[in-house]
Amino acid sequence: MASSILPLEVLRSFSAIAETGSVTRAAELIGRSQPALSLQLKRLEDQVGRPLFVRDANQLRLNDDGRRLLGYAQRMLTLNDEALAYFQGPVMGGRVRFGVPSEFASTVLPQVIGRFSRLYPGVTLEVTSSLSENLIQGYQRNEFDLILALHDRPGAGRKADKAWVRNDELVWLGNARALQSTNAPVPLVVAPEGCIYRKRMLQVLKQTGRRCTIVYTNPDLSGIAAAIDEGLGVTALARTTVPKGQRALQGPDIPELGSISVSLRCRRSARNPAIERLEQEVRAGLL
Repeated sequence: MASSILPLEVLRSFSAIAETGSVTRAAELIGRSQPALSLQLKRLEDQVGRPLFVRDANQLRLNDDGRRLLGYAQRMLTLNDEALAYFQGPVMGGRVRFGVPSEFASTVLPQVIGRFSRLYPGVTLEVTSSLSENLIQGYQRNEFDLILALHDRPGAGRKADKAWVRNDELVWLGNARALQSTNAPVPLVVAPEGCIYRKRMLQVLKQTGRRCTIVYTNPDLSGIAAAIDEGLGVTALARTTVPKGQRALQGPDIPELGSISVSLRCRRSARNPAIERLEQEVRAGLL
């Protein structure tokens, strides 16, 4: 290596590029010029002696070395931010209204939200869990400052829509025999009407000529997980939100569910910088 020190400023730029998959979007996110970020990325790859991204036509994707470095970078940036927050005191206040699907609130985001609360104890964080359909409508009515929402078309509008974060594969959970048997209807454990997972399960089973019946409905992930544990039926979730102790069903007789897309919409406000800061933390946590 040409230098034994990884500058925090460069690691923050690298993290932003990894979050957005684009130097242009990363520059907009952190308020720097695109040429400056491109130069920082080149110098970082020269310093570590390895490429960090796979460069597609329209997106930068982390390779194995990039993912490893991102883990180090996030820990270094976290320690730096926590140290500054401790000695400088809480510099942010106000309230942030955050809407998120329950499965993400329970499995993916607890550490992100906990870290944000430790860094900015002066911010009142109000988290509401609901179906994506309800969250989008609430955001349009100005009931939320920030929402994480799921969309039925994977990658829909990813070039034009800055809210797009990632695509996520849907997987089956529960008793595999319920899906492999063709003699009885598939028993489904679902969220209420309007849930993307519910809609996709019904579509796929209809397309494959399988009968099904809804045996249990619950709006919360914990209730659905409990029903699956009791063997009531099968359900679908985004792969990244599968609860601990559960395993995605696989096999030639298991119909594929495809993917969905995840977006993060932020109502930026110069009077409340905590909203944008939480957006950055959540994006990093979803990588």
